[in-house]
Amino acid sequence: MKQEINNALEILKNGGVILYPTDTVWGLGCDATNEEAVAKVNEIKGRSADKSLIILLDNENKLQSYVTEIPDVAYELIEFAENPMTIVFSGAKNLAKNVINLDGSVGIRIVKHDFCEQLLQRFRKPIVSTSANVSGEASPRFFDEISDAIKDAVDYIVDFDQDNRTVKKPSTIIKLGPSGQFEFIRK
Repeated sequence: MKQEINNALEILKNGGVILYPTDTVWGLGCDATNEEAVAKVNEIKGRSADKSLIILLDNENKLQSYVTEIPDVAYELIEFAENPMTIVFSGAKNLAKNVINLDGSVGIRIVKHDFCEQLLQRFRKPIVSTSANVSGEASPRFFDEISDAIKDAVDYIVDFDQDNRTVKKPSTIIKLGPSGQFEFIRK
């Protein structure tokens, strides 16, 4: 795993796109602070640049670097979540413009996945995470369901956990308002 993290780090640092395992489905990832890298992800997926992207962080203490206001309930939601959960926060900052939604919000997931945690700790920046499929197609449940078009378009395919047959689902998505009110976007 260590060598795969090093390989992925080099690609991320150079503005490339990786195909990597996450706590949910296999994802396309890049430096969430690099506008050109984010544009590459959207191009690979064939998706509109105004569609939302999720970013991953390894630790909730890093939220304050990317969100202006964090309601206290956010920390409780993160702490007690039993399944992967993405929280949409308003007031995104310090991210590539094309990661931030038109309303100024951003979806963030604190990842609980060994490979992702170590990659994020070493990279020291958030990473985009979007399912490894062409926009409009079903998300692949396993590595071998990822299309050749996606595999051929990325700069690096992480050679770790490719044989895992555990069925994973996309994260729950909650939109959290500045005063702590929330609504489910995806359960």
